[in-house]
Amino acid sequence: MTQLIIIGIYLSLLLGLGIFASTLFRGTSKDYMLASHSIGPFLLLMSIFGTTMTAFALVGSTGESFSRGIGVYGMLASSSGIIHSLCFFLLGIKLWSLGKKYGYTTQIQFFRDRLESDKIGLLLFPILVTLVIPYLLIGVMASGGVINGVTQGTFEAGTFPSFLENGDAAEDGTPGTMATGSKGGVPRELASLTICVVVLIYVFFGGMRGTAWANAFQTIVFMILGMVTFYVIATKLTGESSLFAALQKASEAIPKEKATRIGISQSAFLTYLFVPLSVGMFPHLFQHWLTAKSAASFKLPVIAHPIFIMIVWVPCVLVGAWATSNLIQIPPPIQANQNLVLPFLVKKLAGPVLGGFLTAGILAAIMSSLDSQFLCLGTMFTEDIAVHYGGKDRFNDKQTVVLARCFIIAIVALTYFFSLFEPRAVFVLGVWCFSGFSALFPLVFGCLYWRGVTKPGAYACILAAISSWVYLFWKSGFAEDERYTLDFTIAGTTYPTMPVFTMVVCSTLALIIVSLATQKWKPTEATLAKFFPER
Repeated sequence: MTQLIIIGIYLSLLLGLGIFASTLFRGTSKDYMLASHSIGPFLLLMSIFGTTMTAFALVGSTGESFSRGIGVYGMLASSSGIIHSLCFFLLGIKLWSLGKKYGYTTQIQFFRDRLESDKIGLLLFPILVTLVIPYLLIGVMASGGVINGVTQGTFEAGTFPSFLENGDAAEDGTPGTMATGSKGGVPRELASLTICVVVLIYVFFGGMRGTAWANAFQTIVFMILGMVTFYVIATKLTGESSLFAALQKASEAIPKEKATRIGISQSAFLTYLFVPLSVGMFPHLFQHWLTAKSAASFKLPVIAHPIFIMIVWVPCVLVGAWATSNLIQIPPPIQANQNLVLPFLVKKLAGPVLGGFLTAGILAAIMSSLDSQFLCLGTMFTEDIAVHYGGKDRFNDKQTVVLARCFIIAIVALTYFFSLFEPRAVFVLGVWCFSGFSALFPLVFGCLYWRGVTKPGAYACILAAISSWVYLFWKSGFAEDERYTLDFTIAGTTYPTMPVFTMVVCSTLALIIVSLATQKWKPTEATLAKFFPER
């Protein structure tokens, strides 16, 4: 019960922060969606980092490290640190400049102007929403699993309705019980619903300003408590009082096959480098870039982001690898669901009070991305569909904000509904989601740096990206095959590659080939001069 009280207090603080931010609301749609371009370097760093460090980074990386070993860090975290900052520098500053100059609020507005294509939003909007929803699912699923995991044994049978408490029926038809369901914790479905409602409330009232403040607060919380979690698990696991002695003992106990990337082929490892390109097309990150007060605000995020990634990912990956050692026995049900490894370790090795704080830290990381994603979808629907096709004069600022809020409510409800049925591992679902955004990276990069991009080329790029993603997602059994790769045989040697590699190649070739073949349909010189001014 102690953990629940601490979690409840933390969620109440977040609600208070969001409601306070709403008192500073200026009443305009620009303020609700972009905080009136008032975010400085520190808040920009915290909001960008908090947005990119999701359940994928904490719950997912620990579970994947438990499954595949310590090579997970090199496979994704180290490359993300470099590529993310590179994207902030090459894309973020340029898009911020164009957005502030021409009044953009969303990606689609930029593409619409750059390509002189009014209908591109009708193609891109459903694709971006489709790719963001699995991203949202990661957070909603993980939050429910974490709260359930750390509160198991708190409640007696009958506290909650049986359909929430009891697990699924066995294969022989035996009815499910609480022992195979919630195990005496807060039911996963109820916990996920609570998190959705809390995030919805402070996004609903606080808008982008409330989201940025909440992200900054939650980023500080999960970074500090993440380090505390790391220390507690290391020392309790090994019985050592010194952190360095505990690190040495725990690391020596990691099985040899989990201590290197031996279980990950070189070609798969290399092609994982394409996954972090996804940040270039995250719609919620685009929106955060546009909140910056000036181009100088990007300096701190570009420099500090890789360091922050290391601070978060190293402990999570090490903890997952330690869980494979003989220092602790992981029960079979936990082994079967890698999403539960981190909450199990927190509950097992930390006391009730500390466990409550550590759980709050994990939830902070999860919620710091959910809020931005919910807000960006509301903004996209309002600006790119309702206002653009309904007519700018049809809605005033108040009505525009109401439209955004209504769509946010609908997306929250839809995501929660899907989370009730989604059994996939957080890490695997995350990689597929990011792969789809990575496949669209050539589009934004080309539009910013190549005058020769044409409207047909852009459409071909988008269609190639989403069709290859859908096909490969289907071939993987909709992520059921967690180790799905595309194998290429060259000179008798087989090279397994990640699906993202094929997606990026397909979309890049489509963009280049079709654009070169349709140069007579390239944008007018006036448009090109607008985006590529003479120096």
